[in-house]
Amino acid sequence: MGKGGSLSDSVLKKILLSYTYVAIWIFLSFTVIVYNKYILDKKMYNWPFPISLTMIHMSFCATLAFLLIKVFKVVEPVTMSRDLYLSSVVPIGALYSLSLWLSNSAYIYLSVSFIQMLKALMPVAVYSIGVLFKREGFKTDTMVNMLSISFGVAIAAYGEARFDTWGVVLQLGAVAFEATRLVLIQILLTSKGITLNPITSLYYVAPCCLVFLFLPWIFVEYPVLKETSSFHFDFVIFGTNSLCAFALNLAVFLLVGKTSALTMNVAGVVKDWLLIAFSWSVIKDTVTPVNLFGYGLAFLGVAYYNHAKLQALKAKEAQKKAQQADEEAGRLLEEREGEGTGKRSESQN
Repeated sequence: MGKGGSLSDSVLKKILLSYTYVAIWIFLSFTVIVYNKYILDKKMYNWPFPISLTMIHMSFCATLAFLLIKVFKVVEPVTMSRDLYLSSVVPIGALYSLSLWLSNSAYIYLSVSFIQMLKALMPVAVYSIGVLFKREGFKTDTMVNMLSISFGVAIAAYGEARFDTWGVVLQLGAVAFEATRLVLIQILLTSKGITLNPITSLYYVAPCCLVFLFLPWIFVEYPVLKETSSFHFDFVIFGTNSLCAFALNLAVFLLVGKTSALTMNVAGVVKDWLLIAFSWSVIKDTVTPVNLFGYGLAFLGVAYYNHAKLQALKAKEAQKKAQQADEEAGRLLEEREGEGTGKRSESQN
């Protein structure tokens, strides 16, 4: 009884820890999105400089990642050659900088709720690009599901009260670049046996992002900032905003490390609904019934996609266990046959 009780206590502890990691990730992801919207929106803090904001985040994250890896040695660095860095990390950094730039720019033109609805297209983009790069096999049922998600997002866009074409183009561009980055991580790093956690990823990728963002910043935002002589750097606003962005990366590290990437996908769906509710009730963004109906369709498609991935993962795990069991049985049989042969030879002697 005591043993059973201690087992249930340990299981309960694991469940509570998993929910805690999920809650922390949702809170920080929620905070970063709303904080970025607050800073960039012309009706709020009114600092519409998405490249500058992204560069502040990258500078802060790169510095903290350097301290954690090189000074405090909390995280082990990954051994990486110069050629590997240039051929693998640099393209990923370029895509990441474009994804962050465009996604932050979208907050100037679109509501938080509508942006979350558009982000539902991420599985569609990842699957399509995966098929294009031959990382995913084309499956008719999966493509039908992808089309249903796209159809739902299209309905949500049709019902959007504050539809802005340029804002939609920016957000869709951000989704496309982010999806390409995720596929390239599999091709350029994972396939070579290199796994970067969010801290080592920031250590290698953030400086690269700064270089890529510096070029458009010089021509797009620097001249405007130079003319805005009244601007002063608000250390409290930008410091806490950057700290939240870095804490979010740590939360991703904890959530994926202690649970799974699929758990994060499911938690992401919960976060999106919370953001839509917050956007409607607190920020007072208009959310129409057509919006919700369209996003509801997309949500069902994404939920089915996650369910299918979970089933595939379970099947793969079961196959792996069956293979290991067969190998173990074969090994035991060989040992027994060896013992039997040895005994027969002894009896003959």
